Amino acid sequence: MTLPLSSFGQFPSTRLRRTRRWDWIREMVQENQLSAKNLIWPIFVIEGQGKTEPIATMPGVERMSIDLAVEAAQQAAQLGIGAVAIFPVTPASKKSNRGDEALNPENLICKATHAIRSSCKDSIGIVCDVALDPYTSHGHDGILVDDYIVNDQTIEILCKQAVLQAQAGASVIAPSDMMDGRIGAIRTALDQAGFDHVILMSYAAKYASAFYGPFRDAVGSAKNLGGASKKTYQMNPANSDEAIREVALDIQEGADIVMVKPGMPYLDIVRRLHDSFSIPIAVYQVSGEYAMIQLAAQASAIHEQACVMESMLAFRRAGADAILTYFAPRVAQWLH
Repeated sequence: MTLPLSSFGQFPSTRLRRTRRWDWIREMVQENQLSAKNLIWPIFVIEGQGKTEPIATMPGVERMSIDLAVEAAQQAAQLGIGAVAIFPVTPASKKSNRGDEALNPENLICKATHAIRSSCKDSIGIVCDVALDPYTSHGHDGILVDDYIVNDQTIEILCKQAVLQAQAGASVIAPSDMMDGRIGAIRTALDQAGFDHVILMSYAAKYASAFYGPFRDAVGSAKNLGGASKKTYQMNPANSDEAIREVALDIQEGADIVMVKPGMPYLDIVRRLHDSFSIPIAVYQVSGEYAMIQLAAQASAIHEQACVMESMLAFRRAGADAILTYFAPRVAQWLH
């Protein structure tokens, strides 16, 4: 027999819907907040002047020459975005088996960093990617010997690359290569070169993901990589405990911030790291995630702003302090 609600007195005594009724109370008790300062905007730089190139697989994102990248960084600073992350599109003629262009102090990333720092001063952070894939003719993140990426020889180049970027004005060095021991080596190299103030943000849990395709199109490494895999150095998507070991090692070696990449498919990893370590955590909403949301929105399958903002809150809820996203300018405008 089903009893009437009145039989239970004031039922229910706890009504969680009370704090959902009006905007003001929902905002007052909201557990996680999002600010433009949580955002890092990845931008792609190319050679030339006053030049942009659309990226077919990333609608709404363009490669831009350094002068336009400076303007973009200025706009990002005005919007309150925390930092920009620079990724160079190296011409094929400057790529080599060992990625020698990475050590050219006049390469794209160094020139772009210097130009942005000179224009914006300290109003916005500048994150520089440390890895060899933008510069290698084979598209891998390190030195290829036979069919294997060699670890320690790669690290020697990464250390020099990091110092050059710091000299150009980088405020954050972000090694994305996933070589073992590179965080400690780069930290030592930066400190010895007088850059002990430069932040080290490690791509600590970077998975060998299928979501990177549009990015490789954007920087021109897809053709170089061909059908090759990065599974011998990037993490197995099936592994979770391994991320804890990777992050623990990077913290021990001197990382200031640790990153999870990709983002939405790996929110469980973000949460595990948040619960396990007292260190700032970044998450990268990668090109494939961006493309899925953008293409679905263009097809009117979803509402772009609502879905993007929900994804931002999901990253914050999982425990991320910083979010690398191609949506950064739009998110900042929506927040304003």
